[in-house]
Parts: sequence; C-alpha cells; structure tokens
Amino acid sequence: MHSKEQISHDEYQKTADWLRSQTRHRPQVAIICGTGLGMLADALKCQDSFAYSDIPGFPLSTVHKAEQTADQRTDRKEPTKITTFPVRVFKLLGVKTLIVTNAAGALADGLQPGDIMIIKDHVNFPGLVGLNPLTGPNDDKFGPRFPAMSACYDKDLRCLAMDIAKQLGVSGLMQEGVYAMVGGPNFESIAEAKLLHRLGVDAVGMSTAPEVVVATHCGLRVFGLSLITNKVVKSYVDSDSVNHEDVLEVGRLRSQTVQQLVTEMISRMDINNNTTNNAV
Repeated sequence: MHSKEQISHDEYQKTADWLRSQTRHRPQVAIICGTGLGMLADALKCQDSFAYSDIPGFPLSTVHKAEQTADQRTDRKEPTKITTFPVRVFKLLGVKTLIVTNAAGALADGLQPGDIMIIKDHVNFPGLVGLNPLTGPNDDKFGPRFPAMSACYDKDLRCLAMDIAKQLGVSGLMQEGVYAMVGGPNFESIAEAKLLHRLGVDAVGMSTAPEVVVATHCGLRVFGLSLITNKVVKSYVDSDSVNHEDVLEVGRLRSQTVQQLVTEMISRMDINNNTTNNAV
C-alpha cells in the first residue's frame, strides 16, 4: 500500500500489468459497490478474485469485504488519491465505463427507504474545501489539468437505466436526483441535513464523488445510483435516527432488484462504440 499521496503513472501501470498477468479477463466495465451492495459481484459468471492485499499498490478496505474481481469491482473508501487509485488502474486495464453505487440517506421528501436514485449530478463537499484527488501535479497521460464536471454522469446510461426499470416493473422505485458527499463517518446533524436540503440535494452519503471525479478526468463514462436506505432527520421533533445495521438491511431487501438492473444495463451496453444498445 502506498505511503505517500503523490502516485506516479508507473505505479498505476505496475498494478494494471500485475492484474493482466493474473487473469485472461479484459474488463470494459467496472463497478464500485457501496455499503450493502457487494452482491453485485455475485452476478458475474466467470470470476477471478484477488485479495486487496495481494494486488500491488491497492489500498486496503476498512469498511467492506476486501476483494477485487477481475470483471468489475473495487470498494467504497475515503476520498484521497490513494483510495481512488483503482479507478486509474481500471482505465489502464481498458475499462470504458464505470458504474458507481452507494447507500444514501434521503433528503428529498419524495424518496423513501428502498427507493433507487439515479445520480444526475453531485455536490462534492470535501472537494469544495480542497480534499480533491486531483490536487497536486496533473498527470497529463490521464486527463487535463482542469476537467469539466458538468456532464460527469452519462445521460444515455441514465436513460437506459430508466428504460430497463420500466421493463423490470420497478420504475415506481426509481427517480433521478442530486447526490451530496460529506466527510463522515458520523451521520448528518439536523442542521446539516436542513442545509443540504435547501441547497437542492436529494440524497446524501459518504462516498462516490472522488471516484467519479477521477473517472471523469481520465475519460470514463460514469453511471451512478444510490440505494436509499433511510430518511435523513430534518426536524428537531423527529425522534428517529439511522444506524449502520438499518442501512445493511435495506441493501439486503433490494439486492435482487439492484443486481437485475445493473446486470441488464451491462448486457445492453454497446461498449465498443461507447454508446448504449437499446435493442430489446
């Protein structure tokens, strides 16, 4: 694991080369699984799995099962250059599309636990105060110094997800919204929740934005979804509170739906042409 914040291109390449040497898979879609959503890995028919500790340069997980399957996934971690390391490795492996998932609390009144929010935009609060994985010298081999984030969540993939949801009969569970990342690890105070809501945030969590920033910087298409696991408390007269076990339980209840949605999306992506295949 890296002990410094600045990581050289050669270090990313070393990890990518090691993974290539260990598997015949040449993935074009990567999935980052959020809290309670690790079951997405189970949808893979041909898996090569590696412990994080065996992969040169890979950061170790402190929240989730530390495992990387060659076809698709890494893990949710804190926002630093080190913990977004896998995204650039994905790029060097030939990945074209990154799917990010997370567990999030609902701020919008129209979102309920068990709903699925397709992310159309984000507010990266750590990034706004300088905790951004792109700080420091820019690596021009990956992308430009000042990448635009105005269209980081691919519109075609968002439309595809909605179409698939209708076909699966779960469109009532889904809507688009704005996701905000906060630093955590505590859940939000009531004052913080009220502030986020007034800013136009629909759901809040503690991950995803740094990986999306890095993926957009290096030219990957991004699709993101939030599994709504709880209603964020926005009133001082509300005695409810959230805990981690409740979050995991909603993940278990919605695991099959999320798995079907993501699996069908991948099967209908026209990866080679960098578009979506909308054939039934």
